[in-house]
Amino acid sequence: MPILLQIPALSTENAILWKIFLFFGKAGAFVFGSGLAIVPFLYSGVVKEYGWLNEQQFLDAIAVAMITPGPVVITVGFIGYLVAGFKGASVAALATFLPCYLLTILPAPYFKKYGKLPAIKAFVDGVTASAIGTIAGAVIILGKKSLIDIPTILIALISIIMLWKYKKITEPYIIIACAVIGFILKNYVL
Repeated sequence: MPILLQIPALSTENAILWKIFLFFGKAGAFVFGSGLAIVPFLYSGVVKEYGWLNEQQFLDAIAVAMITPGPVVITVGFIGYLVAGFKGASVAALATFLPCYLLTILPAPYFKKYGKLPAIKAFVDGVTASAIGTIAGAVIILGKKSLIDIPTILIALISIIMLWKYKKITEPYIIIACAVIGFILKNYVL
């Protein structure tokens, strides 16, 4: 009997897990930069291409992730969970970080040896510039969806001013303070 006939047909659950694995594997392999650099890629795939989440669910995933340690793993895990439960969360997290491991950890000893070569330095400089652009893209995407009224715009501006003016205040304190301000404004003032 041919071997292909022995392979069971993919169940709907397995098919969605494979889609999750392939999408988040692509995200992990081709998105360079910080955690925020992945946001535009996730948005286009998760909301626009696959329709796994609506825009509000996506914003919620990003918001929850930004107030926790490890925002990328929280974001991809949350999205994977919404799409396919615990298995989806596990597959999304694994798929996102597997390329990172393969492309960073394994060749690290060689990078130390060859990292000073002009071609390698040019590649790293290009990746750095790309990361800045994608982070700016993430800010634009999230800003267009989140800054919907005067209080949220004011909170965002105050956050930017605080981060710009007071370098010693770390982001978690500003996020917590602005969350409290937003809660008070929403529930007691407006």
